[in-house]
Amino acid sequence: MFLISILYNKNMKTLRTLKEVFLSSLPLAIIIIVICVFVAPLENPSDYIKLIAGYAGVVFGQTFFLVGLDSSILPVGKLVGSSLAKFNKGIFVILFGILFGILATVAEPALAVLARQTHMIMNGVHETVFVWILSTGVGIFVGLALYRVVKDMNIKIVFAVLYALVFLIVIFVPEEFVALAFDGSGATTGDISVPFILALGMGISATMSKHKTNDDTFGIIGIASVGPILAVFIYGIITKLSNGGEIPPAGVYDPSAAESFLSITLSNVKGVALALIPIVIVFLPFQLFIVKLPKRQFTRIILGIAPVYIGLLIFLSGIDYGFAFAGKYIGEIFLDASRPEWFKWLLLPLGFVLGVAITLSEPAVTVLGEQLEEITNGHIKKLTIRITLAIGIGFASLLSMAKILTQINILWFLVPLYALALLMMLFTSSLFVGLAFDSGGVTGGALTSAFLTPLTLGTAQAVASTAGSKAQSVLTNGFGIIAFISVTPLIAVQALGIIYDRKVKQAQKAYAEYENAEYEELFSYAAQMDTEADMEPQINMENKADYMEGIYNAAECELEQSSDAKEVKYD
Repeated sequence: MFLISILYNKNMKTLRTLKEVFLSSLPLAIIIIVICVFVAPLENPSDYIKLIAGYAGVVFGQTFFLVGLDSSILPVGKLVGSSLAKFNKGIFVILFGILFGILATVAEPALAVLARQTHMIMNGVHETVFVWILSTGVGIFVGLALYRVVKDMNIKIVFAVLYALVFLIVIFVPEEFVALAFDGSGATTGDISVPFILALGMGISATMSKHKTNDDTFGIIGIASVGPILAVFIYGIITKLSNGGEIPPAGVYDPSAAESFLSITLSNVKGVALALIPIVIVFLPFQLFIVKLPKRQFTRIILGIAPVYIGLLIFLSGIDYGFAFAGKYIGEIFLDASRPEWFKWLLLPLGFVLGVAITLSEPAVTVLGEQLEEITNGHIKKLTIRITLAIGIGFASLLSMAKILTQINILWFLVPLYALALLMMLFTSSLFVGLAFDSGGVTGGALTSAFLTPLTLGTAQAVASTAGSKAQSVLTNGFGIIAFISVTPLIAVQALGIIYDRKVKQAQKAYAEYENAEYEELFSYAAQMDTEADMEPQINMENKADYMEGIYNAAECELEQSSDAKEVKYD
């Protein structure tokens, strides 16, 4: 009944959300239709029903999820974030930040999808354990990010040290877990965790930060994204040691082996509930002792969990039933033995188009563009930002497909890209550094995990079957698409920051030159009037001071008006 009331009372909002979700998934639908209907038609007609049901599940599930999110999970995140600011001791703030960072990440749809895909390939990786390992990594590094704000640590130095640590530890990590770790980092920051973490950051920066500026608000997501990388690194090392120095062989990635949509949905009921219940349990003490919302508002928030639960359940089931199957199928047919050798290289432009299309329609990228346009006072337009990120992520998807087809180790791509991003910090303001690393954490959303990861896994499996003994495992070669998509914004946003800073300096220089010229002209005029006053016989020494004061006041007034006009011009 509550779900019906939401659809009735917020009909326009629900329709608007449905439209946004449909548009964001439309590029994928078009590519699926073109390939599965015209390029390589499916042999079994029932598979088309599977695709339609899966696509509908993704669209409607995500719509219910987002509508419920606005009335339940997001208010909880904001209330908790503002409530933590009431604690005077930084240690309590950090501990609660760790706790809520963990719980918010556990419920992430993209992380649940990635965990399921990983378990399908490596049975030894338990889905729930994998989710909690990555969520713990996020939580601990949320605490570190809050500690940085409280202690006023330089964000550039923090990022440099963290990524130096990442690429030092990666030497000891089994190669099967390297790409997976970076993919896990991108999958942990999404619709649920980001609002929680940002709310915490805003509350802390507004009360406990020395600067109390946007510089401290941004960067928390970026720091939190390092946690899952290190968590999976450690998990991979432990897994190898516990198996006598060997990694269990990868299994077959076959999402099409799933049963009916109903059976898949029923199998997801418990997992989705376990993801959402901890948030409610931890919020209850805050409601009783700190927040103390009115009963009606509190009840509305608790009941709002229902559409979140139903939406997440339908969304994950739609992915398992149809979307993952479509992605794997498309990845495999381009390497079909019956097709010419060059046909597989069409995956490169296909990856580029998918990256561009998803980015242009991704709501999170739109929000990022609006933030940057506001921060830069319109000097960098949101359309420019979206196009820049779309092209960058398009090339990221292209590189990911090239890595799979050539079987080159992912570190040969990621190390230079991250090195460039860290080098650019020397020429970028702290605000844009934090914003860049935050944007890198939010670009790998649920749709990316829903379609692009199955696409790359299917391609990697096809490469493995054709390359024989020389092939890398699916775990090593298949993962990495989210890693590429996450690193590109670090470079793109910092590049925009460098351009913005240059524009600001040029405007300030031009304004300073104009201001100096105005002063010289006006005071030259005043000096001339002073000379003429000496020549006027009716002006004696007693009233000359008043006369000249009036002249200089008029000159200053004219200068202020001129400066105001110039400020408007250069704003």
